[in-house]
Amino acid sequence: MAAFRTVFGLMLLVTALAVVGNFLANPARAESIGGFSDDELMDGFQKTVFGVEYGSVAAGSSVKKFESTVLVRVINLADKDRQRQIAGFVSQLPRLVRGLDIRMAGPGDNPNFTVYVVDRADYTDTVRTDVLGTSRGAAPGQCLVRVYPGSLGIVRSTAVIVSDEGDSLFRRCMVEEILQGLGPMNDNAALYASVFNDRSRHDSFMPFDRAVVSMLYDRRIRPGMSRSEVGTLLPRVLADVRRSVR
Repeated sequence: MAAFRTVFGLMLLVTALAVVGNFLANPARAESIGGFSDDELMDGFQKTVFGVEYGSVAAGSSVKKFESTVLVRVINLADKDRQRQIAGFVSQLPRLVRGLDIRMAGPGDNPNFTVYVVDRADYTDTVRTDVLGTSRGAAPGQCLVRVYPGSLGIVRSTAVIVSDEGDSLFRRCMVEEILQGLGPMNDNAALYASVFNDRSRHDSFMPFDRAVVSMLYDRRIRPGMSRSEVGTLLPRVLADVRRSVR
């Protein structure tokens, strides 16, 4: 679920996972992007990159993506440390998403994507203090990511992922919140082959999602582009993505 706020002139975008069911249609088609038409994949891009469940239309009217290297820092506050799993997932992303430059932050780096790993008992306090910057207010969903977009691309993202409610929920939250923190922030119930759908049971980086994120990180898709500007480019972008994503 996505909610949008404007504070001191900076648009702040928050999306949270709230699992509401286990709906899955045509599971065989989810195994590769070859089972999806161009129209389905381009529609998935439009729904995740531009769609808005909550908030103003303006909040979801333009492309949001990192233009600089994404440097991921994990802050573990949970009894069960999940840093190795997150690092393993992040290490796979450059191979799975053409055009995405992402790695774990090292000594001396200035991280621009922070992932808090917490136990459920600490979730609300962490969201309020370290993400929303307030002592009050709701901490929506079972996990959450906040994106800070700027005119030249996403400035930074901050995610909060719960560690102590089972491996499946952790994987689901890790995959969805990290991916949404890269820019495709909307959730849509029509996307049955995607983690960008609270009704699906997927907890891995699905081929459908690899196509969507790869389209987003094609060099021809620029931060701030409108739906119509992107629409003229997508057929050519998707044709190239089909050659690299399986």
